[in-house]
Amino acid sequence: MSDRTTQRPPATPGTGHGRISTETVRSIVDSHRTRRTFWRRLALIGPAFVAGAWQFGPGNLTTAMNAGALYGYTLIWVIIVSTILMIFLTDMSVRLGIRTPVSLISSIKDSLGTWAGVVAGIGVFLITLCFSVGNAVGSGVGLSMLIPGTSPVMWTVICTVLVGTILLLKKIYGVVEKILIVIVALMAFCFIASAFASNPDWAAAGAGLIPAIPGGAWLLIIGLVGTNFSINAAFFASYGTKARERHEDEYRDITIVDTIPGIVAPGIMTALVIVVAASVLGQTGADTPGAFTGLARIFEPVAGPVGAWIFALGFFGAAFSSMIPNCIAGGTMLSDAIGRGASAETLAARLGSAFILAFGLGVTIAFAGASPVQLIVIAQALTVLFAPILAALIIVMANNRKLMGSLRNRWWQNVAGAIGLIAVVALSIRLMMSLIGG
Repeated sequence: MSDRTTQRPPATPGTGHGRISTETVRSIVDSHRTRRTFWRRLALIGPAFVAGAWQFGPGNLTTAMNAGALYGYTLIWVIIVSTILMIFLTDMSVRLGIRTPVSLISSIKDSLGTWAGVVAGIGVFLITLCFSVGNAVGSGVGLSMLIPGTSPVMWTVICTVLVGTILLLKKIYGVVEKILIVIVALMAFCFIASAFASNPDWAAAGAGLIPAIPGGAWLLIIGLVGTNFSINAAFFASYGTKARERHEDEYRDITIVDTIPGIVAPGIMTALVIVVAASVLGQTGADTPGAFTGLARIFEPVAGPVGAWIFALGFFGAAFSSMIPNCIAGGTMLSDAIGRGASAETLAARLGSAFILAFGLGVTIAFAGASPVQLIVIAQALTVLFAPILAALIIVMANNRKLMGSLRNRWWQNVAGAIGLIAVVALSIRLMMSLIGG
C-alpha cells in the first residue's frame, strides 16, 4: 500500500479523486485558446496589407481618376479583375514566404539556377524604378498644391532628401509612418463620402463591371493593371512573411485576416476613385485630367473649397509613404539577387535604394515641363514590361513539390495564375507595339 501511495500523483484541489480529468484539462486549454484567437489573428496582419498599401500610391490614384474622368464607369472591370488576380499571386508569395528556407530569390537560385534569381531581383528593381517616378512627381505636386506658387521640383528634391534621411534614421520612420497613415486614411474617407455625396449613376457603375475597351484607352488600362496587379508588391510579400517567421499552421488565418482583406481594400478604394471621378469630372471633358488642378475638384461634393486642400494633402501622403517601401524593396531585392544578402541593411541594398530615389528625382527634373499626370500614367504602364517574368517565377516556385509540400498550388490556383500571366504578357506586347508604333 505504501508503494502505491508514493507513486500516486499529488492531489489537486477541487477534484474528488485528487486528479483533474483529461476532459477538464482539454476544456481549460481550449477555452484559453478561444480567448486568444482574435488577438492571434490580428497579429498575423502585415505583408499583404503592406503590399496593398504600396500599390495604393499616386500612380494608382492618378490612373484611376484619369480613367473615371475620361471614360466614366467603363473601366471599373479592370480593377475588379486585377484585384482578384492580385489576391492569387499574393497568396502564392505568402505560401512561398512560409516555406522558403532563406528567401524567395535564394530558393529560385537553388531550384532554377543563379541566373533566374538574378533576373528576378533585377526585374523587381526595374519596376521600383518606374514606381519611383510616380512617387517623386506625386510628392512634389502634392506639396506645391498645398503651398501655391512653389515649385513642384523643389519639393521633390526636399522629399527625396527627407526619405533618404528617414532610411538612415530608422527611429524617425515609425513616427512619420503613423502621420502619413492618418493623412491617407483621411483621403480614403473622403473618397467614400464623395462616392455617395456626388450622387453617381450606380446603374452605369454596375455596367462598368462588364468588360469593354473604349477607343484610345489602352495605355490607361495598362497603367491601371500595372498599379493594381502589382506583381512586384506580391513578390515582396514573401519577404515580409519570412521576416515575421510565419508557420504553415498559420496559413489559413493569414489568408482570412491578411491576404484577402489586405488586397481587396485598395481594390475597393480604387474602384470608388473611378466612380467619384466619373461623377464629378466626367462631364468636364478630356482636357481636365491633364492637370492636377482639375483632378483636385474630386472632393468638392463633400468638402467644398477645402476639398482641393484635402486632395493635395492626401495625394502627398500617398506619394511620400510609397517612396519608402518602394526603395527599400528594390534595394533589398537587388542585394539578394547579386548575393549580398536578403536584408535592407546590406551596403548593396542601401546603394540600390539610394539609386531608386535618385532615379525618380532625375526623371522628375528632366521632364519638369511635361504633364505630370501623363508622366505618372506612362511610368505605371512601363511596369508591365517586367511583370511577366516575376509572375512566371512565382507560379513555377509555388508548384515546386519538394519546396512547397502541402502548400503547393492546387489546380484552380494554377488556373488563376495562368490567367494573370497571360494578361500581363498580352499587355506587355500591346505596350511594346504602342511604343514601337510611336
